Amino acid sequence: MTANPTRLGRPKSIDVEEFFADPEFSGASISPDGTRIAYLAPENGRTNVWIRGLDEEHQDAVCVTHDTRRGIHTYHWTDDPRWLLYEQDTDGNEDWHLYRVDLDAPGEPALDLTPLPPGSRVVGVQPLKSIPGSVLVTMNRRPLYFDLFRIDVATGETTVHVEEDDPAGAHLVDRDGRAAFYSVLADDGNYEFHAVDPDTGHKRLLRRQGGPEHPLGVPVQRVTPDGQGLLVGAYQDSDDLRLVRIDRTNGEQTVVAALDGHSLCTLGSLASVLPQPVLTSRRTGEVIAARFVGDRPIIKPVDPHFAEVHAALSELSDGVLHSVSSDESERLWVVSFIHDREPGTTWFYDHKTGESRLLFRPYPQLDPAELAPMTSVRFPARDGLPLHAFLTLPVGVEPERLPLVLIVHGGPWAHDTWSYDEAVQFLANRGYAVLQVNFRGSTGYGKRHITGAIGELAGKMHDDLIDAVDWAVEQGYADPDRVGIYGGSYGGYAALVGVTVTPLRFAAAVDYVGISNLANFMRTLPPFVRPHMTNSWYRYVGDPADPAQEADMLARSPITMVDRIRTPLLIAQGANDARVVQEESDNIVESLRGRGIPVEYLVAEDEGHGFANHENQVRLYRSVEKHFAEHLGGRSSEVSGQRNLDGLR
Repeated sequence: MTANPTRLGRPKSIDVEEFFADPEFSGASISPDGTRIAYLAPENGRTNVWIRGLDEEHQDAVCVTHDTRRGIHTYHWTDDPRWLLYEQDTDGNEDWHLYRVDLDAPGEPALDLTPLPPGSRVVGVQPLKSIPGSVLVTMNRRPLYFDLFRIDVATGETTVHVEEDDPAGAHLVDRDGRAAFYSVLADDGNYEFHAVDPDTGHKRLLRRQGGPEHPLGVPVQRVTPDGQGLLVGAYQDSDDLRLVRIDRTNGEQTVVAALDGHSLCTLGSLASVLPQPVLTSRRTGEVIAARFVGDRPIIKPVDPHFAEVHAALSELSDGVLHSVSSDESERLWVVSFIHDREPGTTWFYDHKTGESRLLFRPYPQLDPAELAPMTSVRFPARDGLPLHAFLTLPVGVEPERLPLVLIVHGGPWAHDTWSYDEAVQFLANRGYAVLQVNFRGSTGYGKRHITGAIGELAGKMHDDLIDAVDWAVEQGYADPDRVGIYGGSYGGYAALVGVTVTPLRFAAAVDYVGISNLANFMRTLPPFVRPHMTNSWYRYVGDPADPAQEADMLARSPITMVDRIRTPLLIAQGANDARVVQEESDNIVESLRGRGIPVEYLVAEDEGHGFANHENQVRLYRSVEKHFAEHLGGRSSEVSGQRNLDGLR
């Protein structure tokens, strides 16, 4: 057993308010001309976009957005220094719109460039080099079809650029906006890539690529700047996911970036704020590096100039590069780092002079020395499948027979990674060992690992979680009588499976926006999602339209096993959740309460698939703190009893 290297005495109990405060600074990037920095910082109680000169401080900056209802997390520079764009939804419903800010008049209200009807959303924004002042925006004005539109940023004029004829297909354009390739999910579950004739629109099949190993679609799908190649993630003849180039002429694949024993990281396909699988040059559009999964994320440069830059940047932090931006010349860089205890440190670097300076720390109120290291561990599942996990042990406590919280990631086609996680650190600060296991079905550990989850919800996927707990007990870290389970989305489903399939294994559970009925969950997904579900929910779980498959899905659904629940349960749900509708949580709560089984239920009326607003996060984790302290025996902060649950029920 390895002792915690930073154990210098038990740290103070850090208040929930500090752990879940909005970052003071985050999301920084440099303008194309290299004269300004944009970043996110609080204003009016919400995260907004700020602009400052390259050599200015925050007190000199100007807040250019004025959202008071929900924080802004995604913005875009344009090729005109007057305009900035950002994305926003309504109370977490994920109906994203694109707004324009006038940097010459930052006090004026933002203009909605995409006044879409309910149920439609923006899912992509990209520059258009061939027509200055324009951007290309992917959105579904037609509910089932995500078409490509050209928007004149100054006037707001919107025209159809490429219209799709198949809800499972998408045209891929080059830097000049010309349709160069076409990608479509075929009826048999294979992904097909076609070359598109720019004059006639004729499609010529280049390559077919299966199938279940790509449950969320083939990652990357980026046209090379010369328009002659398509970059995709592919396994080829390997178990590892690589970055390859499909040639437009003959369909041949050549490897662009690969790392033996490691797969391309695909977390960025889930959300733009997550680490992206490839880094690209602002100047040329070429891929300059790829990100791979490992005990710590691995950045592999593929461009000689960026290899030099990366070597210099690596001297600034002992973390791993997260976000990277440069000016058009690629001389000036603004970058941030992933770290387990010092998250999001953001630096300025001048590659010509070698000058570097720390721009900001997102959470200056937190002392890294008081936070707990995250350690990569591995062990076999009961059937021999290698499992990779992360163990976080509380600082200042002997790592023996501790109360343990098993945190289960969502997706399930995602993965836990070495990084700062406020929930993990919060629980470690309260004296819990925290274990996160990349059960089968998780991405990042090869084709066999992903496809091993087919048909295994509430089966081997759950066995992996139990095997992880058993490993922690056998190693002496965990007290077998004080184990809790906590997860969001699929992880919430896993928590409910934990207290139904293995009702005596966990002493407490938290289900956060989790699925209780697999059939109902699939039926209530947005209609535009369903044409893309062949290799995900339909392949891994089943089709609720088929009576036999629906019966199997119900047998794997916690709602049909609710009478087995004996474990103290806390459930949290966003009222506007478009992925896992509130009915999924309501039904579990109503069934338990109807049988007289106590359950604490928190509903946030202004949230969706997870709580984003600071006050809701604080309320949630005060409840989590109390719940686990009561049933697992961890410590509470001095103010844990002062809970204000207004807006939650």
